[in-house]
Amino acid sequence: MFSFRGCGGRVAASFTKRQFPLPRLSSDSAGPRTPHFDVIVIGGGHAGTEAATAAARCGSRTLLLTHRVDTIGQMSCNPSFGGIGKGHLMREVDALDGLCSRICDQSGVHYKVLNRCKGPAVWGLRAQIDRKLYKQNMQKEILSTPLLTVQEGAVEDLILTEPEPEHTGKCRVSGVVLVDGSTVYSESVILTTGTFLRGMIIIGLEMHPAGRLGDQPSIGLAQTLEKLGFVVGRLKTGTPPRIAKESINFSILNKQTPDNPSLPFSFMNETVWIKPEDQLPCYLTHTNPRVDEIVLKNLHLNSHVKETIRGPRYCPSIESKVLRFPNRQHQVWLEPEGMDSDLIYPQGLSMTLPAELQEKMITCIRGLEKAKVIQPGYGVQYDYLDPRQITPSLETHLVQRLFFAGQINGTTGYEEAAAQGVIAGINASLRVNRKPPFVISRTEGYIGVLIDDLTTLGTSEPYRMFTSRVEFRLSLRPDNADSRLTLRGYKEAGCVSQQRYERACWMKSSLEEGISVLKSIEFSSSKWKNLIPEASISTSRSLPVRYTFLIQTFSHFL
Repeated sequence: MFSFRGCGGRVAASFTKRQFPLPRLSSDSAGPRTPHFDVIVIGGGHAGTEAATAAARCGSRTLLLTHRVDTIGQMSCNPSFGGIGKGHLMREVDALDGLCSRICDQSGVHYKVLNRCKGPAVWGLRAQIDRKLYKQNMQKEILSTPLLTVQEGAVEDLILTEPEPEHTGKCRVSGVVLVDGSTVYSESVILTTGTFLRGMIIIGLEMHPAGRLGDQPSIGLAQTLEKLGFVVGRLKTGTPPRIAKESINFSILNKQTPDNPSLPFSFMNETVWIKPEDQLPCYLTHTNPRVDEIVLKNLHLNSHVKETIRGPRYCPSIESKVLRFPNRQHQVWLEPEGMDSDLIYPQGLSMTLPAELQEKMITCIRGLEKAKVIQPGYGVQYDYLDPRQITPSLETHLVQRLFFAGQINGTTGYEEAAAQGVIAGINASLRVNRKPPFVISRTEGYIGVLIDDLTTLGTSEPYRMFTSRVEFRLSLRPDNADSRLTLRGYKEAGCVSQQRYERACWMKSSLEEGISVLKSIEFSSSKWKNLIPEASISTSRSLPVRYTFLIQTFSHFL
């Protein structure tokens, strides 16, 4: 048992640190016919796609290894991106020329900014995404990226060599071994394994080895990491059942319409691909005491809930909600999965009850009385590595040139994974070229807060980004991510295109020009009083008053 600090004090987490003999160090170099790359990325999820393309943009010959090419960019859980805090991460990934924001602008079906009632520093850009469109657009981008090779294959082991004496670490990674015994050599390796390290799917009392429904877990790689001495923990998450759209009575539910106009995620886009009037609505319903009754009567049939493994605090299963907050109703958002999809995603109903009980529970909810479950919800348990074993560049302390990104570090997926992926890809490439690492501090971005929290505090539950975690949130707004990070990404990392760099420079100069114009505007206090009668401006002031002074003092009137 290892004790470490969480965000709210000291917490305890159950980790395993088993003693295994170290893997044999290889002194073999790649032969003339052995593939050799600068960077290898293992995993084609949200962290892996960002890592692979970031490394390639930095000029490194990159190999993306994935079980199946047709699952690259697959949205394994909810059909949405963004939210409070998460939308900030997406803007920062985009500022570094990442993919997910641009792909979301091409694939969304419902765009909305959350927290509009508060200041712009805590607005949360969010969108419902068409799963099929997102995957298609992501694969098109990945397969056309220069210097990036995509190959199907499962990694069984790492190739290790003697360490570089000028760096810390017991050994150095120099490639991977696939399950068929073939080897691929590289200068750096990035692991973005998601929930696949010894992944286990749970429905009721049934347990099946899988990283997600239909995909085999990674066992050999998990064993290798343990042998190397990495501290390994266990986390869990889950996903709701999918419901047939035609079986839902939407007419009696609360309808949620998209924003008009819709705000795009990417700084490179003025608009999203679809007009607001053509976007799909979401609907709101709630649980009731009958749902609580079904959960409480069938806890003995739910092994996932009985496990002591920690799940996501801010996206709990319906079973966890009923146990933690009894006698309350809970929101259920009915979200479309795509423009031509017949499925609805019931956000807020993650569950692992036996399949027959899932449909029984769902039909107790208003509007879902005749609902048909097409795919049952399920839980996933998986290994993760204590993130205090990595540096702020996401390179591991134990193994040189080995990087971790995504859920392997104990975070939630999607936005947090994408943010880590782009940083890991940049730094793996910089490491190849023996350049200083690219590190974002807590004062510079939400990505900096995310990585600093992980590498200094660790985590005992899936880490989710919130604006409340960020001390400098008033200056780290979604609208200025490009001015904070794009210039650094271009000059220090080489991950930003010339087009994006020029656009960021144009935006910066335009803002500076606008501020200069505002500073030049000044009138007497009596004239300002006539222009803005609501502002309590003293007419006894003898000196002229600048517009910028008014903005700072009376911004709530302007």
